[in-house]
Amino acid sequence: MKAKLFLSGITKFVLGVLLVGTILFISAGSFYYSNAWLFMALLFIPMFMAGIILIFKNPQLLKSRLDVKENEKEQKLVILYSGFMFLSGFIIAGLNYRFSWIIMPKYIVIIASFLFMIAYILYAEVLRENTYLSRTIEVQKEQKVVDSGLYSVVRHPMYSASLMLFLTMPLILGSIISFIIFLIYPFIISKRIKYEEEVLERELKGYKEYKKKVKYKLIPFIW
Repeated sequence: MKAKLFLSGITKFVLGVLLVGTILFISAGSFYYSNAWLFMALLFIPMFMAGIILIFKNPQLLKSRLDVKENEKEQKLVILYSGFMFLSGFIIAGLNYRFSWIIMPKYIVIIASFLFMIAYILYAEVLRENTYLSRTIEVQKEQKVVDSGLYSVVRHPMYSASLMLFLTMPLILGSIISFIIFLIYPFIISKRIKYEEEVLERELKGYKEYKKKVKYKLIPFIW
């Protein structure tokens, strides 16, 4: 099982690296796009390391994270919108480098890189705390409500980490225009959360009580 899982994981990983690299460097028209190299290093090196750890520590969780198939039409649209956001944002970032539309100060890139790594650490902590996490919206067999750690602060810490990850991506790439495009993500994720909570309230015992206990969805004291 681990060999098959490793092959599946490494195949998707390599395809992801090639896809992101192709989009960024072709749109930039150059391999000297240093922001793209920085972004890919920050994104894919921790991702590879996390995948190796999960293969040995929790292969079932890795398997569920690799499964991106959605059955609900509404959630398929969420994935479609997200894909369009990434594609257009990355292309614009590359074009911004090629034509020098708006030059972003280096200190913003540095701060964004730092926040990106913090978000990655939070994401890893969520994976450690909740072994029921899946890429699709579903309630697994014997799943229980997790209400400790980050889950005692917000109900969807994985999405909180994802929000920070995605909003820092275009800044690392040096494109304020791409950042504006990525501002669509909070609206995309709010739609997914609404549906996910409906499923959890209906199918996961104790989730209604958990919602009363933890008031905020993504951002403490705000939302």
